[in-house]
Amino acid sequence: MGEEKAKIYFDNGSTSWPKAPGVAEAVGRLLTEGAFNINRGNYEEAYEVEAAVLDTREQLARLFHAPDSRRVIFTPGITHSLNYFIRGFLKRGDHVLVTGMEHNAVMRPLRCMEKEGVTWECIPTDRAGNVRSADVEGMIRKNTRAVIVLHASNVCGTIVPVEDIGRICRERGVFFVVDTAQSAGTIPLDMEEACVDFLAFTGHKGLLGPQGVGGFLISDSLDEQMEPLIAGGTGSISDSLDMPRTLPDKYESGTMNLPGIIGLHAALSYLEKTGVEAIRRRKLELTGYFLEEVKKIPGVRIAGRQGTEGRVAVVSLDLEGRDNAVAAFRLEQEYGIMTRVGLHCAPMAHRTLGTFPQGTVRFAFSASNTEEEIDRCIRALRGMLIEKNYI
Repeated sequence: MGEEKAKIYFDNGSTSWPKAPGVAEAVGRLLTEGAFNINRGNYEEAYEVEAAVLDTREQLARLFHAPDSRRVIFTPGITHSLNYFIRGFLKRGDHVLVTGMEHNAVMRPLRCMEKEGVTWECIPTDRAGNVRSADVEGMIRKNTRAVIVLHASNVCGTIVPVEDIGRICRERGVFFVVDTAQSAGTIPLDMEEACVDFLAFTGHKGLLGPQGVGGFLISDSLDEQMEPLIAGGTGSISDSLDMPRTLPDKYESGTMNLPGIIGLHAALSYLEKTGVEAIRRRKLELTGYFLEEVKKIPGVRIAGRQGTEGRVAVVSLDLEGRDNAVAAFRLEQEYGIMTRVGLHCAPMAHRTLGTFPQGTVRFAFSASNTEEEIDRCIRALRGMLIEKNYI
């Protein structure tokens, strides 16, 4: 492959790559030097792994400003985390508010719960993916149990004003759930200040860790009312058939993904050293440059916000009058540029943005990308849309 076709990865909205320095080495060491189970083995090596897991909880508690690291619960990923709340907590008669930008990790579980008598409504969301906190307050009913929002859109990058919405939820006695899939590791979020009761996270996107590990952080008030969705062995209080009531054991049954957690530990160490704010600035520099250049190409519509304000480093393009799927295929096959095309598991967001059913070509940048890579991408788009003009 020649220099112009060296691969470029612009699909960080799906999963980050490259992973943070030290992640692969940490996972490899665990698997080759001793992948011992915690809470089971009564030997020094198992205690060493347990100490690393505890330190990872503390890292996540610091990242999200949680008051107690025991409130950090590990799951296989953010989809599992959201199901823990939606399918494990909501009951018949409950009413839920969501935005018009939600991912299927929220909407499909809610659809399942419709059969159990749970209802939901969509907060008004404009064509740029914006919601107003004032609209949330006006839609809360007596039976509204929760407001569930993504912190940033996985389709167009628009940021939701979670602090304002959270304060309204706290004042009205409604639980506030935040999906941080596209924001964790990029946008600082103080769980206490934003009045978040259930913060769902994934380790493999902005946190730069491996796939297969995520989790949630839970408030005291929600924990008092929520029961575990999954039950089983925890390595604690094994003489009882009832699940432990103490955290994190209450929500963590079975063998944990220790390689994933150890890899996440290395990634979080890198993030703490580098700084979330520095990473955010770099991503927005690249996003701003891409937006500036792509606006010069005729026939390209940017879905959502047109600038860098109020967004993360996710940009969706609709190539008007052309087949977006063909464009994405050609970007990879002819130019070595990896993107994601389609509905991005968020059909409701595309309906809101006016890009349903074709979807968009999504570009999601990391701090590891460069201006030179964006230049190559702009040349490729220009070549396809103007010079060759046969999509």
